[in-house]
Amino acid sequence: MNAARVERIAIFRALQLGDMLCCVPALRALRRAYPKAHIALIGLPWAHSFVERYAHLVDELIVFPGAIGFPEQEETDAHLPAFYDAMRERRFHLAIQLHGSGGVANDIVEAMHARINAGFLKPDETPRDGVFIPWPDDLQEIARYNALMQAIGIDARDMQLEIPLTQQDTRECDALIASEGLDTTRLVLVHAGAQLPSRRWPAERFAQVAAALASDGWPVALTGSGGEAAITASIACMPGVDAIDLAGKTSLGALAALVARAQLVVCNDTGLSHVAAAMRTKSVVIASGSDTHRWAPLDAERHRVLADYPPCRPCAFRECPYGHPCALNISVERVLDVARTQLPAEKLETDAHC
Repeated sequence: MNAARVERIAIFRALQLGDMLCCVPALRALRRAYPKAHIALIGLPWAHSFVERYAHLVDELIVFPGAIGFPEQEETDAHLPAFYDAMRERRFHLAIQLHGSGGVANDIVEAMHARINAGFLKPDETPRDGVFIPWPDDLQEIARYNALMQAIGIDARDMQLEIPLTQQDTRECDALIASEGLDTTRLVLVHAGAQLPSRRWPAERFAQVAAALASDGWPVALTGSGGEAAITASIACMPGVDAIDLAGKTSLGALAALVARAQLVVCNDTGLSHVAAAMRTKSVVIASGSDTHRWAPLDAERHRVLADYPPCRPCAFRECPYGHPCALNISVERVLDVARTQLPAEKLETDAHC
């Protein structure tokens, strides 16, 4: 594909933070291939902050109005006609469906009438005009989107995640560390939230892990969004827990900066797992329900994923109807054993001689 003839590119990916982070290597490859093109992300309203942070990769956010089959927003097709009209007026040279396996997501991209379309096809999907490849079900999430870039003719072998930090991120993180009295040389972050209840390990088990690590001498902080404050507050109030509750107190940038300085992250298989991978901070990830082959971090030594595999996995439910065996079969003792192997033992040994 002649880079000089591709001046306007649309990327359709209307998903949340963790999903967006996983496509950053593909976006990086796309930008290298088309350094002068105007690249627009068609995504969710929250992604304004994503575009601001990744301005070196994406030039603009176009807010997707929602559609039937897209549960991240109100499921209605009422706003699609106006959306399609606006997209056709933009006369994109290339429209890339990075949202998922195909189907209706491809319909949406095709309705934009770009010169060339690209994306994925479900196994039983009719072939489409453009550059479409079978959904690579055997690949890890980051590799899937790189595979599509390769099909387009773009060199996309680098799979390293990144979260660029600004001076404001660093200042905000420094202020939080000072105000909360955090010792980042020993800090463990515990993140008990996840968007779907089916993806959450029980809060009381996170509380037991937090209490045990604090008893070992590791200061613990609880992280989460403002919407997850009830979860972190319940953990902070449980017997034996001595942890600082940071829920709702950090922007993405400040949280990433704090993760970069922490010794360990203990979390569900959610966006913070990808933040830890991007910042190269060791983690223990309790993966409930999710497809670990698809979503597990690439560095299996730095990021230890704990999962159980009942027949119902991978899970398609918001709330588990089967008693949540994939979560309950991961014990507190198992998480603690792995967490302790991930922590730098020499810190506590040094302190013991003081």
